[in-house]
Amino acid sequence: MGEHDWLAEQVAAQRDYLRSVAYRMLGSASEADDAVQEAWLRLSRADPKNIDNLRGWLTTVVARVCMDMLRSRSSRREEPLGIHEPEAIGNGSDMIDPEQEALLADSVGLALLAVLETLTPAERVAFVLHDLFAVPFDEIAPVVGRSPAAARQLASRARRRMQGTKAAPDGDLTRRREVVDAFLAASRGGDFGALLAVLDPDVVLRADHAAVRMGASPEVRGAAAVAETFSGRARYAQPALVNGAVGAVWAPRGHPRVVFDFTITHGTIVEIVIRADPERLQQLELAILDGN
Repeated sequence: MGEHDWLAEQVAAQRDYLRSVAYRMLGSASEADDAVQEAWLRLSRADPKNIDNLRGWLTTVVARVCMDMLRSRSSRREEPLGIHEPEAIGNGSDMIDPEQEALLADSVGLALLAVLETLTPAERVAFVLHDLFAVPFDEIAPVVGRSPAAARQLASRARRRMQGTKAAPDGDLTRRREVVDAFLAASRGGDFGALLAVLDPDVVLRADHAAVRMGASPEVRGAAAVAETFSGRARYAQPALVNGAVGAVWAPRGHPRVVFDFTITHGTIVEIVIRADPERLQQLELAILDGN
């Protein structure tokens, strides 16, 4: 087997893990694939004899590529959706298998991604690498261009932002579907009391920059204010699977224009994120669910 074929085989063996790392940083499957492909291109130009730990080397390269992508987003003024503070995931132990942590991260889905979007690029990279994939800080430091102590502080700062919610989001699709259906029915019917019944008292509604241009408020807090925002509205929104989680979509003539992500805990909605950026919508896996 030639050296090029051997390298390709090694990258293929690590691809799922590397995609998990990149996806947690970028929140986009297509961009994650681009980051992994770029890592392969850089490896093909490197001398394998100088690489002691191929998995670690690839992880570092993918993280640096993701860091550049996140900074590029910021320069294009793709601002975060706001600040959200759910419970941190992973305990940061270096004894945990990164692939097991990747599976745990996959079970969290959009709820975690919505939180990660509130972090700076350096915070996001440090937190994802350490808390989700158990990469030590001395390896994270050169990726974020800081000392190991400063990298630790970045992850700690990110973790503090994420320590407000005491319970993990509900994962049962049937239960989530019932809550979303109840929310949409109450919204269409203008039933203020029914809306309050499915909203957590401290619920937060956020909208991306495209949704704000369409008239949405950037952020609304509290059950009464969110209920008032939706009462009598969302008439054409339909329940849908959004990247495998139950959400809702407005899709006139079958073309998605607005997606609603819901974070649901103990049967009530604790966060709603409205997304209307066309590029982001194209990256989502959407499947409209049949009505009741």
